[in-house]
Amino acid sequence: MRRGGVYNRPVLPAAYQLPAAALLLGGGLLACFVGQRLFRVVLGIYGFVTGALIAATIVGPSAGGGTPILAMLAGGAVGAAVLILAYFVGVALVGAALGAVLVHVIAAQLAREPHPVVVIMGTVAGAVAAMALQRYVIIVATAFGGAWTALVGAISVIGNRAAQVTDGFVLYPLRVPQGHEWMWVGWIVLGGIGAAVQLSSQQKPARR
Repeated sequence: MRRGGVYNRPVLPAAYQLPAAALLLGGGLLACFVGQRLFRVVLGIYGFVTGALIAATIVGPSAGGGTPILAMLAGGAVGAAVLILAYFVGVALVGAALGAVLVHVIAAQLAREPHPVVVIMGTVAGAVAAMALQRYVIIVATAFGGAWTALVGAISVIGNRAAQVTDGFVLYPLRVPQGHEWMWVGWIVLGGIGAAVQLSSQQKPARR
């Protein structure tokens, strides 16, 4: 189907729309309420969905046999692995670099060369600090990101064609479907509740 001279087709075949919507609904609720505690799982879910949709776009729904499903599974696995590794390695490296720079700056003020052991300790401390400070950012991001994903998945599950989980190359719509302006309020309320739940769980000592 062409619109305005541009070929526009859904990334997923129609038969896969409902399972994808259910996955977004479940993954969104998981991210919203326990995103920080299960951040690896949340990243894996979002990475899998993204990788699967990219693979489906490349292969196309018209491919015969089980090729689309195999491509989606392979793309999902790669997407999950890349997203998990990219985040945690990136945050750790940034923190380590900042820690090393801070050690060198302090040493320069003292007109001394930093000892290698001190540099190593600074890099380790920087990596740990970066990961620790990311917790609250992760809570807010997963709570509100998960809330929006869950809302989009929910209205798609109940059959609203205006909220299909895929539209061209978009993973899920970032604009409120027409007639569903209440989603803004629902997003803020659900995201706020999710953030509050995650923050309250942070204050409780973990059981061993």
